[in-house]
Amino acid sequence: MAFAYTGIDLPIRPKTISSHQRSWEIIASPGRWWNGAERIEIARVGRAARDFEAVGSEILSAAAVFAIQKLVVDNANLNHEWYEEIIAADGMSEDRYVELVAVTVHALSIDEFHRALGLELEPLPDPAPGEPSQQRPPEAEQRRSWPPIVPRTGLHPADAMLYGPLEWGANVISALSLIPENVRWLHDLSEGHYLSFAEMRMPDPLRSISRPQIELIAARVSVLNECFY
Repeated sequence: MAFAYTGIDLPIRPKTISSHQRSWEIIASPGRWWNGAERIEIARVGRAARDFEAVGSEILSAAAVFAIQKLVVDNANLNHEWYEEIIAADGMSEDRYVELVAVTVHALSIDEFHRALGLELEPLPDPAPGEPSQQRPPEAEQRRSWPPIVPRTGLHPADAMLYGPLEWGANVISALSLIPENVRWLHDLSEGHYLSFAEMRMPDPLRSISRPQIELIAARVSVLNECFY
């Protein structure tokens, strides 16, 4: 089974393990704009970029490969002009970019968890069959992020609570909403690595360390990684 974490003398939370296992299933499955093999290739290219390996791809466009590499090793220098060039390039679009970002970032987050613990990286999964659905939320709007985002009133009923009771989520959440399942994925992995969105509103989420300690570590990691959104 993937992410068994046997032979490691550390108390890894069951929620962390299950979020990793689900992430590998999600990456291997067809999305809305990329099939399973392409999504695994996105993760592979991102993994190579993290080690500064300039790899090519036989199934992704040159623009897609460049976008992945830029997201992984030079994200502090992203700008709107670069984004506009990428989504206009061959094999790319707003929708494909948002899905590519989600796969790249989630796979990288899990890899970094392993590196932090000195563990070998989990082998990437085999692709699941099927084709992308190519479904775009009809109410997507150009508002506060580079790609269009979807207000709560424009979501499919199955996604109605994507932002909880709010019309919009925080920018870092709603920026992925052009592919609503990306937001649910973000919820799940966030709870596994950090806090659930409900716990973020709690002064003490009853973890092994206090909320101020959690935020101090999170802030330090963000600074070291030059995070911004």
